[in-house]
Amino acid sequence: MHNILLITTFILAAALVIPFYRVAVGPTVYDRILGAGVIGTKTIVLISLVGFIFDRFDMFVDIVLAYALLNFIGVVAIAKYLERKESQK
Repeated sequence: MHNILLITTFILAAALVIPFYRVAVGPTVYDRILGAGVIGTKTIVLISLVGFIFDRFDMFVDIVLAYALLNFIGVVAIAKYLERKESQK
């Protein structure tokens, strides 16, 4: 089971390259925000898998919850800022 979690963690870490590309090159600001949200979501899953690998999921759950809250607030704040900016045009 440990090897399966480790392989899954490496595959997920490699899959983070795709949203990083979307954040860097995205044709619109909305694509970049979406990419940042996907990076946050994948990072939450990655931290959870690391918690399972170290057999300390109870400790990593606190980190995951804090990171998820920061990710959500950040994406919503940027979206509200851009919405307000567009309505002023």
